[in-house]
Amino acid sequence: MARDELAVLDGSKCILQLRGIRPFLSDKYALTKHPNYKYTADYDEKNALDIEKFLDRKMKLKKDEVFDVVAIL
Repeated sequence: MARDELAVLDGSKCILQLRGIRPFLSDKYALTKHPNYKYTADYDEKNALDIEKFLDRKMKLKKDEVFDVVAIL
């Protein structure tokens, strides 16, 4: 397909390219019908990854916690 043909492609279609076979025209998959859709942030905002919280890996010590300090040289 040429660029101008791709620009006017039906919105419910896509070009699917799999390794080993020529690209072909296919219907788009409705993501909301996928069994794991309920785990996405689109379904529920609480499923969104908070990258700042994820990357905050500081050790948090409890008041009377005992630990060993090891020096690595």
